[in-house]
Amino acid sequence: MEAKEEVYTETFVLFGKVVAIYLVVSQGFKLIRGIRNHILSGWFQTDLKRYGRWAVVTGASDGIGKSYARELAKRGHDVVLISRTLEKLKNVASEIEQKYGRKTKIMQADFTRGSEMYQSIEDGLKGMEIGILVNNVGMTVCDPFERFLDIPNINKAVTDTINCNILSVLQMTRIVLPQMVQRNKGLIINLSSEAGNRPYPLLNVYSATKAFVDFFSRGLHTEYQSKGITVQCVMPLYVSTAMTSHIKTDFFVKSAGDFAREALNTVGYTNRTSGCLAHSLQSYAIDLLLPKSVFSMKIVTDLIENAMTKNKNKDK
Repeated sequence: MEAKEEVYTETFVLFGKVVAIYLVVSQGFKLIRGIRNHILSGWFQTDLKRYGRWAVVTGASDGIGKSYARELAKRGHDVVLISRTLEKLKNVASEIEQKYGRKTKIMQADFTRGSEMYQSIEDGLKGMEIGILVNNVGMTVCDPFERFLDIPNINKAVTDTINCNILSVLQMTRIVLPQMVQRNKGLIINLSSEAGNRPYPLLNVYSATKAFVDFFSRGLHTEYQSKGITVQCVMPLYVSTAMTSHIKTDFFVKSAGDFAREALNTVGYTNRTSGCLAHSLQSYAIDLLLPKSVFSMKIVTDLIENAMTKNKNKDK
């Protein structure tokens, strides 16, 4: 009997050692990848000019898209700016031309519309050597959080969100990718969100559209990496933009400019990233401390709804 107990004890001890070694090794590799992706990448940046002369940025009139356009111009690219508000586009184009000495081209487009709008974009981009496409344009389905059926004007809101967050990525990729394949080089950056990492109750439609962007990016990279095409999915947390009501910046909340600069540094180092060190640390902590099953619990939804109700009452 004692011999059996000794065998059981030794087995459990061995199992514990194996688990401990696995955790140390796996977390060690994550640490090394983090240092490479977010620290070394800042010192040894990938030469983005090798992809081609022009960069195309959607949602380029404000926020993260505007900052990507600036940063790409700073790194030597001419930039095609596509967004809805013509006056803002002109201002961004003027700034880029004066500050960085790069050429720009602007296209006015409302990405909440359907497929018919993309023919004019396709015609406008014909014959251009497009090395980089940044699929940045996006929108939230409602503000603040709501249950699916409580979304105001739900039919239009859902259609607009799908057109803007999903259809734009597919159609812009369809337009730009063929000439990248022909030249055997190109970079496509798709802006997803940490919200696409798991289902988020009360933010469900937005979360699901960003999950699509993540899955599409990973699959597309696998399909076309042998053709010289890099597809990167960027999944930020809070960035201070109009979408986040220009929340105050700190170590964890990045300005759009700081975020775009750090995120571009990761190109060539990783194909799926939170974009910056601060956001990667937050994403790691969420995965470590909050299992995905927690977000599916009814109590989480109830807590968020209660908090939103209290805030609405305070505003009144």
